[in-house]
Amino acid sequence: MTTALRSTRLLNVVNDYERVLVVTHDNPDPDAIASGWGVCWLIQEKLGKPARLIGGGVIVRAENRHMVKLLAPPIELTDVLEVDERTATVLVDCSSTMSNHLLSECGIQPIAVIDHHQIESPRPRVAFRDIRPRVAASATIVASYLKEQHLVPPSGLATAMLYGIHTETQGSETHYTPLDRRIVTWLVKFADPGKLAEIENAPLTREYFSDLVLALQSAFIYDEAVICFLPRAAGPETVGEVADLLSRCEGVQKVLCGAVVADELFVSVRTGRDGGNAAELVRKMLDGIGLSGGHEHRAGGKIRLPHATLAGGQLTDELHNRWLSACGGDRQRGTHLVARRDIVKNLTSHIDIAKTCPTGATTINGG
Repeated sequence: MTTALRSTRLLNVVNDYERVLVVTHDNPDPDAIASGWGVCWLIQEKLGKPARLIGGGVIVRAENRHMVKLLAPPIELTDVLEVDERTATVLVDCSSTMSNHLLSECGIQPIAVIDHHQIESPRPRVAFRDIRPRVAASATIVASYLKEQHLVPPSGLATAMLYGIHTETQGSETHYTPLDRRIVTWLVKFADPGKLAEIENAPLTREYFSDLVLALQSAFIYDEAVICFLPRAAGPETVGEVADLLSRCEGVQKVLCGAVVADELFVSVRTGRDGGNAAELVRKMLDGIGLSGGHEHRAGGKIRLPHATLAGGQLTDELHNRWLSACGGDRQRGTHLVARRDIVKNLTSHIDIAKTCPTGATTINGG
């Protein structure tokens, strides 16, 4: 007796319903968007059933928004969820035990879960579950379904999946299983390399660079840990990108970056190979006051400020203490990443250059 393919088992489960709702985690990233899109396309192609892809929150980071603009995945961002007994709910790139998705907020248990994150037991019973923590991305898992069903993904979907896998293997998350390698090789045949390059070089606003300067001036180092809080940022993408940049600092193994955007405080955590589990660090730090999730070396979370038990400077001070406690750092030993004297020196130099530089000066060719 042969065992049915995972993709076939998923199709058999959702085939009992009239329609399918594919749900990602809040603030969906490229892996969530690509894997959700792949599930919708698989169901539409093989079963001819209507399938919608939805997520809560907003799409952060300039590259992610540029991906959506260029590839036009059918994702809908909403805070309203309507599900009846004729609708199959499939959760992608997120565990049903987590609280950072629309199904959890509405008290709905999915019938299927597809994910690559490590989760804690006990696991709720679902009709179909495919959770592979060793695989680099959920997009790898869903792409393998398409390959099993002998479906050739359209260029936009293949490009999104390839980019989703790429984003999940940055920093210290560089592991590739044999399945990841096979799927990447397969997707390259159908993806658009020009659009991939365009996504990775997404335009950034001037406000982003202003936030970046402030972040570098606000960063403190405590032995192998870095902490950086901004009172306000133009967009949540600043938080993750600053965390990525600070994680490249020599000798740093743990990074926390946070910033207030609108009425929420976003945090991103990065750890090096010897820095411990980022998802566990952010879970401990936000316990009881916020939501979190992520990977071994890349994780994040948010606190809804109107509902926070602490406010203003008290909240960041509490997070500061929680972070150092989780990292085993000593608050008394913190130093500026960029020394105050260097900040003053740079500002003074900038003023001197502005005074001596003619307003109509031109740049040197190629400079």
